[in-house]
Amino acid sequence: MAEQIEGLIARCALGNQEAFTALYDMTSAKLFAVCVRVLNRNSAAEDAMQDAYIKIWKNAGRYRVTGHSPMTWLITIARNTAIDRLRAQRGDKDLADYEDVLSAPGSTPEQAAIARSEAGRIAECLNTLATDRRAAITGAYLEGRGYADLAEQAGVPLNTMRTWLRRGLIALRECMGQ
Repeated sequence: MAEQIEGLIARCALGNQEAFTALYDMTSAKLFAVCVRVLNRNSAAEDAMQDAYIKIWKNAGRYRVTGHSPMTWLITIARNTAIDRLRAQRGDKDLADYEDVLSAPGSTPEQAAIARSEAGRIAECLNTLATDRRAAITGAYLEGRGYADLAEQAGVPLNTMRTWLRRGLIALRECMGQ
């Protein structure tokens, strides 16, 4: 199936609308589920999924076969699109708003409860960081934004942003270890 999806993405990059339709038919249920998980509303998830497929169509030429599942690439686009919509709806978010994104559901209720607890601990540790460092960490690792984009938004050099992220992750690791 992965090879078939990769082939469809490659044909989409060439502008093949039939391949895009086939790709949509094969993957839309999974991408819709991802969007619903982030947005918690079917109507908002449908809008996010539509935006995600527009991005997939426009960026199909950027997809590279890396040995990873092509669904990972598609899911990342859908998830990031949904998170962007969530951010736009909520404006400036409190870190508690990331709890659902941070906690992946487990296969049992007990595992899901543990994941939610860990997400709460991560949010608490994120709150110990300076505002600009916290924004960098959440931007890079929860919203999927690039380092260059984050550096530009913060008005700092790229290497400074990399340092903020590295030191922020070290601080988070230390906080989580307590």
